[in-house]
Amino acid sequence: MACSISVEELSAAELLLRAAAMVPASHYLLAGLLLLLVFLYNFLECHLVGDLIRGCRGSPVTLTFDPASKIYEGVVSKCRILHGRYLATPWLASPHFQTAFLNFFGNPPVFNYRRQLFSTHDGGTIALDWLLPSDVAGGFSDASRIIPKDDITPIVVVVPGLTSDSLSAYVKHFAHAIAKEGWNVVVSNHRGLGGISLTSDCFYNAGWTEDVREVVNYLHREYPKAPLLAVGTSIGANILVKYLGEDGENTPIAGAASICSPWDLVVCDRFITRKLVQRFYDRALTTGLKGYARLHQPILTRLANWEGIRKSRSVRDFDNHATCLVGKFETVDTYYRRCSSASYVGNVSVPLLCISALDDPVCTKEAIPWDECRANKNIVLATTAHGGHLAYFKVLTARNLWWVGAVHEFLNVLHSSPFMHGQKKTLLPGLHSSLESSIDKSPYVNIMEDGMVAAMKNGVGSSNTLDLPDDKINHDTRSENDFAVSGQIEPITEASTDPVHEVSPSSVEKTENENYSKLIHDVTGPMKRSINQLSRCCGTSIWLLAYIAIMTSWPLVGTLLNIFRRKFRGSLPASLLRR
Repeated sequence: MACSISVEELSAAELLLRAAAMVPASHYLLAGLLLLLVFLYNFLECHLVGDLIRGCRGSPVTLTFDPASKIYEGVVSKCRILHGRYLATPWLASPHFQTAFLNFFGNPPVFNYRRQLFSTHDGGTIALDWLLPSDVAGGFSDASRIIPKDDITPIVVVVPGLTSDSLSAYVKHFAHAIAKEGWNVVVSNHRGLGGISLTSDCFYNAGWTEDVREVVNYLHREYPKAPLLAVGTSIGANILVKYLGEDGENTPIAGAASICSPWDLVVCDRFITRKLVQRFYDRALTTGLKGYARLHQPILTRLANWEGIRKSRSVRDFDNHATCLVGKFETVDTYYRRCSSASYVGNVSVPLLCISALDDPVCTKEAIPWDECRANKNIVLATTAHGGHLAYFKVLTARNLWWVGAVHEFLNVLHSSPFMHGQKKTLLPGLHSSLESSIDKSPYVNIMEDGMVAAMKNGVGSSNTLDLPDDKINHDTRSENDFAVSGQIEPITEASTDPVHEVSPSSVEKTENENYSKLIHDVTGPMKRSINQLSRCCGTSIWLLAYIAIMTSWPLVGTLLNIFRRKFRGSLPASLLRR
């Protein structure tokens, strides 16, 4: 009776605590682990349970295109992979697992590239890493073999992602697959990457298309009969699509593919700082950019804010202290808007396959230009529910990337179809300003594994490129018009050799006038060339530059006039002195 009274006197909270104390501690531990697993499953965006529910069949590939697109009807409709399903590797059933595994492991095939150093118009150096079918055929590989000028074998140009080069796992996966097909592959590394030091004051950025344009035009001139195809990944995809949109019909590219492009850099910048997990990627990308900056610290110290670069904690901070200063962008958002490829999608005139994963942890699906891709008959957009960023690992062993097979099949079908793009206009040389740099432009010795390539001092007139073995190619691709602009020849007049001749006052005056005119030309010539160069570089009107020059030099002119007036006070008319 006493016990029943004591229980009735306890409050509900006390009863609950007593009941909870009776549960074994191991049960609480299991419940905590279960809650932690649920949290991590959602936090890491895992989809293993969903894959199991779907019977491990994977998710279908969604294709977005114009209903009247001949590229879809004649090419993509014949691609089995693009009309199938994608199932991620079960133990990598998370976009973050896939992306991390690609970065740290990747399972890339083993082979060696052949390196060629290509010099750009502004003195920059780009490492072109070639992979030929003979390099992956097995057995003996002839390192001295070169590509004939009249070769008709397709050449696939690969543009890597941010701070990536030809040794990145996903690049090696793709290059190996294409070379096994029997095609030639060349990886166009970004400036300052691939073990090459910077040889000009120009850096690459997310919208820098000049290097791709020069490399593509050079390859088209060297191998005019070989179809040129291009594949861009991540930032490289943004650069490639922007280039295709800028040049439109006037590009020798016959077909292209864009893999995991950021599309809209403003949207991706907001996305990468939105959630905690995305901030890890932001910090990882920043670490890579700062490592790239440390390789070229002497140049960046002179051109950018090195202290700001060193303290950067995000990609936006790095772009603010480095990219905007070197690229002459007013603000970071201005840089992002001008360099986003989404604005150039409508002008793409070559068959283009775009692949994006909706769970990409770096390039968000919110930036995909769905309507613009649908409105362009040359573009087919393929999206998958999963895949991560550039990963797309498949099967249990995770030794293959799904997108590599999809792009391989697309390019193969395109090559055998009548829908490959043909250049419609005559190839015109770009408007390249002759930028002088204080950096030595000497030949370079390739040290791919051991570090940067060091410049060697040389004499005048030596080549500054290294080609494929035993193949010397001149990379000075300037046209006759370029030489006419930059290297004008002034007429030389010789003095008369007559032994006796009369010199009249008029001839003396004429000679003096000619000498005076020549003196003025010699003085003003460099100024005119500098103004013209500044006008071309800045896109500023020559009249505005002249106005600025007059207004800034007017005090000096007034001072000189006052000195002249005092010096010749005695010889000038009184009327002028009164003025």
